[in-house]
Amino acid sequence: MNSSSNQTHKFKFISRPPLNTMGLTIFTVMSKLAADCGAINLSQGFPDFQAEPALFESTLRAMQAGHNQYPPMAGTPELRLAIADKVETLYGVRYDAEHEITVTAGATQAIFTAIAAFVRSGDEVIVFEPVYDSYVPAIETVGGQAVYAQLNFPGYKPDWNRVQALITPRTRMIIINSPHNPTGSLLADDDLSALAELTRDTDIVVLSDEVYEHIIFDGERRRSVASHPELAARSLIVSSFGKTYHITGWKIGYVFGAPELISEFRKVHQFNVFTVNTPCQLGIADYMSVASRHLGLAEFYQKKRDYFRAQLHASRFELLPCRGTYFQVARYDAISDLPDREFAKWLTRERGVAVIPVSAFYQNGRDDHVVRFCFAKQETTLAAAGEQLRRV
Repeated sequence: MNSSSNQTHKFKFISRPPLNTMGLTIFTVMSKLAADCGAINLSQGFPDFQAEPALFESTLRAMQAGHNQYPPMAGTPELRLAIADKVETLYGVRYDAEHEITVTAGATQAIFTAIAAFVRSGDEVIVFEPVYDSYVPAIETVGGQAVYAQLNFPGYKPDWNRVQALITPRTRMIIINSPHNPTGSLLADDDLSALAELTRDTDIVVLSDEVYEHIIFDGERRRSVASHPELAARSLIVSSFGKTYHITGWKIGYVFGAPELISEFRKVHQFNVFTVNTPCQLGIADYMSVASRHLGLAEFYQKKRDYFRAQLHASRFELLPCRGTYFQVARYDAISDLPDREFAKWLTRERGVAVIPVSAFYQNGRDDHVVRFCFAKQETTLAAAGEQLRRV
């Protein structure tokens, strides 16, 4: 800039849709409020306990052995092979580690990358409400349009006739999430059959968010689109080591699917993250060799679910069914007629327990007076929260 000039030139930033509609996530808002108030944080979905030392030791060995440079773009061969073995054991289908599996920087990156790989301006993506908060911003950022199908309250089951009515020639993708965040509901075999029928003879891609695949309760059978051959052919399936091994801060997930879908996924992946840190991948691959570490997760979290539900038994909260995930949703009609966002703030400030209002997962703010608790916590944390909540 010429300092002798009498003119001052300023850059004028003009925010353009859709980013001008995106604020802080409800998780950020409630976690900050919890910290400000010194409240017990049952809002954001992360454990307050450590992973097993064996995982850290495996990762440290990889670091000390010199595995600290870039791994292959798709992920270390060791981890992709371990994922292929696990998927085959769980779902009875073998995915090729070289061409059908990609390690990602967490599940959120995998979901964004999948959307960016297949959705173009003007395309429509069907999502189910209450919908996890990262889906719609990703759709809108790449120029797509979210189309909303509400799950039936209070059981949070899909209405497939309603979904069928939403499908148009512009429908490019359908996103499903089971076990479902925030509600803890599960898709059944008839749901997968209905989805297969609706997408038959179309070019619709299914994006299946299965990050809580190991956290399923009461003897329920694991269901994945991977085990449904017709759906598997058109699906990208996302999972997360953060949820499985109590390491949400490591941000390592993965996606698998048919080779033609993964090929398109990698075209975007190579430029938005390229790859994921090497020693943690190798540490996880080694840790996965003991299958009980993920197969035992359902029992581990069912004990926590049951403990937390027992803590709230004498409270005025009405607990809704929790069939999977580490989230419990509950009605508070007997306590207050406040809107759920205001109730969540009041509960945090006045009763010292932070929760998530479920209306935050609806584009129109639908409010059924339901809040979500995270029970991925130590029993001492859950007991302290229960004591506070029974007084409400």
